[in-house]
Amino acid sequence: MDRFESLRLFTRIVELGSFTQAANALGIPRATATHAVKELERRLGTRLLERTTRQVRTTLDGQAYYERCSRILADLEEAESSLSAIAANPRGMLRVDLHGSHATRIILPRIAEFRQRYPDIELSISSSDRLVDLVREGIDCVVRAGHPRDSTLIVKRLALMPEVVCASPGYFARYGVPKHPDELTRHQAVGFFASSHDIRYPFTFQVEGEVIECDLGGWISVNDAECYTRAALSGCGLIQVPRFRVEKYLKAGRLKAALQEFATPGLPVSLLYPQHRQISPRVRVFVEWLTDLYRDRFDPIT
Repeated sequence: MDRFESLRLFTRIVELGSFTQAANALGIPRATATHAVKELERRLGTRLLERTTRQVRTTLDGQAYYERCSRILADLEEAESSLSAIAANPRGMLRVDLHGSHATRIILPRIAEFRQRYPDIELSISSSDRLVDLVREGIDCVVRAGHPRDSTLIVKRLALMPEVVCASPGYFARYGVPKHPDELTRHQAVGFFASSHDIRYPFTFQVEGEVIECDLGGWISVNDAECYTRAALSGCGLIQVPRFRVEKYLKAGRLKAALQEFATPGLPVSLLYPQHRQISPRVRVFVEWLTDLYRDRFDPIT
């Protein structure tokens, strides 16, 4: 294995925390990866990685070497991406993590269009709504709803999604239909919480030009978007959700909207990717394609 491939392998092992996963990502046997790192450590005259049965982590020298390797590889990709032929015809693996409903209802139904336009790009798509460590997990970009809190990432706003407050007909039969946000204190809501951190998600409205927040009580909380909708369908309480996710239930009468005369600020959806001096051609064309896709699906951002 040449020096360049050794650098790529070493950085992937550090980012993934695993010889096996790094070897699989690069399409080489694990034994080859183990031998290559041993040779790298022998050539450098220092131990780069601490290996245990459960994890792989860098030594102090290994961390310093990883940071230098990452910069070298980024410089190389920047140099290659400056070539017009590669920029016009990007190729290679693009790793993307998508929120479930955006994957199944917006992006994947039209993903064949991206493939037709860029046939040399291979896609690896994971689906979650958890906080992803893009660098460690080797993910190029993620699509997330809400307001991003990681200041180390580049944020590209894709859309502002209209929201709706709704509940099942059975819920409204028991508790009545609220006519004003002030009445929500007498209602039950399905709670939503993030898996990795405790963040409150109040209902929001625009009243007389100002955004107001309404905290509702409730007896059930979930941390999955699909469960959030299912809980509302089961009569567990009110939810505030992007309208596209529940449109079919509203049309079928399984959910009914409330407070429609009160506008909501809308829920932003964004594409996030690591900061580099030069965005890779694969990520650049995916960003451009997604921007057009969300512009078609939702109103343009002004």
